[in-house]
Parts: sequence; structure tokens; C-alpha cells
Amino acid sequence: MKVRVKKALLKACTAEGRKKPGEVTVSFVNDKRIKGINLKYLKKSYPTDVIAFDSGDKKRMFADIVISAERAVANARTFKTAPHYELYLYAVHGMLHLLGYDDKYARQKLIMDKKTTAILHKLKIKPSHF
Repeated sequence: MKVRVKKALLKACTAEGRKKPGEVTVSFVNDKRIKGINLKYLKKSYPTDVIAFDSGDKKRMFADIVISAERAVANARTFKTAPHYELYLYAVHGMLHLLGYDDKYARQKLIMDKKTTAILHKLKIKPSHF
């Protein structure tokens, strides 16, 4: 899985024409941990699926993507997908945030969702029902 997540993140960068050097750390946590991060840094008191931070500069990315594995399992049940698909989805979504995309508004979310789906499709990562 580690290699496929790395490929997914690199594919997101390539798809966007970004070749900024740097490092990205991906951490898988539970809902309690991501809720704490969400509260501390974003002032939101609920668990979320993914949070991405870049503390680099314009020349170099130095980023973290934090993914709730617990949310992936819960959302897989809700959306009738496989948990591993949800994890890849969150990883790519997080990378798109690091590349400057936002999903605060419906139109922005639609753009991000289409880009995420296209990247996962290129990698042959499918929703695969339970």
C-alpha cells in the first residue's frame, strides 16, 4: 500500500504539472487524533477524513498529509466502497490541497473531486464494493 500511495501522490503532482522538490509525510491516524489536529490547527471540533499542511516555501514542499483510517472504514460502509479506495482518495485529495486547490465552495469541490477521480482512474484504483 505504501508504494501505491506514493504513486498516487506523484501522479497528482504530475497531472498538475508540478515538479516542486520536497518531502511529504503521510500519517494514518484514528478519529480521535484527527479531531484533535482539526481542533488545534483549524478550530473545528470534529473528525475529518484528511488534513494537509505545507510548511515549505515557494521553491520546496515540506508537507504532512494526515488521514483518518477510521473515517475511511466508516465512509467505505456509507459509500459502499472499499476502505483502501477511501485511503487513496484521501491521499490524492490531500495532495491536491497542497498543490493549491480548495474545496470550500461547491464549484471548487466539484473540480477537486473530478481531478481526484481522474488520478485514481489512471492508477487503476477503483471503488471496489465490499
